[in-house]
Parts: sequence; structure tokens; C-alpha cells
Amino acid sequence: MINKQRKTNETDISVSLELYGTGKADIQTGVPFLDHMLDQIARHGLMDLSIKCDGDTEIDDHHTVEDIGITIGQAFFEAVGDKKGLTRYGHAYVPLDEALSRVVVDLSGRPGLDLGVKFTRDRVGTFDVDLIREFFQGFVNHALVTLHIDNMKGVNSHHQAETVFKAFGRALRMAVTPDERQVNVIPSTKGSL
Repeated sequence: MINKQRKTNETDISVSLELYGTGKADIQTGVPFLDHMLDQIARHGLMDLSIKCDGDTEIDDHHTVEDIGITIGQAFFEAVGDKKGLTRYGHAYVPLDEALSRVVVDLSGRPGLDLGVKFTRDRVGTFDVDLIREFFQGFVNHALVTLHIDNMKGVNSHHQAETVFKAFGRALRMAVTPDERQVNVIPSTKGSL
């Protein structure tokens, strides 16, 4: 279990991450839609994830969402360690009714985000969908992964977002799966990631 704290003038966050868990989630961010999306990562990634956040949501949700992405990214980076014996790459396609998203991840050691989602609405309830980019940018910057996210179809913004987060969890799960053919080998021709 990896525990990370982040305390700034804007947020106070604690994250616990068990990479090889059962999908248990205990998430209290103060942003209900984000709680729902983070629960999808845990359940579909089969990670145990606990998050507690006290953020300045009276201003808006931006700092909370971004800083949670950063803190989960830090925990993930520590959890994968030197990446010896891991599959390294992961991908998933996830549908939800009319929506379909694809997520591809590389535990590359280099932060990169390509987010191809054109949400049909600006908000899901009170949640500003622009913050989804902030979450994933915070994650990749601190997890040091390359992440490609594409929503291929969708009419309902909630469905679009949910397929993205479910596919993200499943892609991470695949990438961190031990590769029985490369035990104790770093999955790179460079010898390091």
C-alpha cells in the first residue's frame, strides 16, 4: 500500500493506493462526480484506492481535481517502481450505451497526454468537463506515463466521461500486469524506463 499526502494553500489530500487490490474504493473529494469517476478507476483497474480531500471548492473544483490527479500520479509512480517484469503497455475499449472510448497507456517514464474527447455538453451536473483534462495532466506529469485517450462516440457527456475513466482503469490494470516471460526484466530496449 502506497500512501501519499499533498498539502497546499488550496488542498489537503491523502491518497492510499494498492496497485494489486480488489477494486475497493473509499473516495471523499468534495466533488461528487469526481468521486464517481475515481470509483470507476478503482473498480475497473482492480486497485484499492482511498482518497480524502479538503479543497477550496467554494471557489471552484479546479484545484481539487488537478491536485488529486497529481497525488494519484505520485502514488502510482512509487507503486510501479522500476517496472521490472511489468507488461508496460495497456489498452482498453469501453462502451456505455451510445458512448465508446479507447485508452492506451505506456509506462514510458515520460509524461505525455493526448486527450481526444469532444464533450457534447460543458457540464455533467455541476462538474465542468474541462477539469477532466486537468486531472489526467496532473496524473501523467507525476506518474511519468504516456496516455492517449479517445472518445470515439457519444451523445451523453456523463457516458463519455464514464467510458474514459473505466477504460483508463482497465488500461492501467493491463500495463501493470506482470509479464511471466520477462520476470525481473525492465520492458525496454534501453534497459530503463
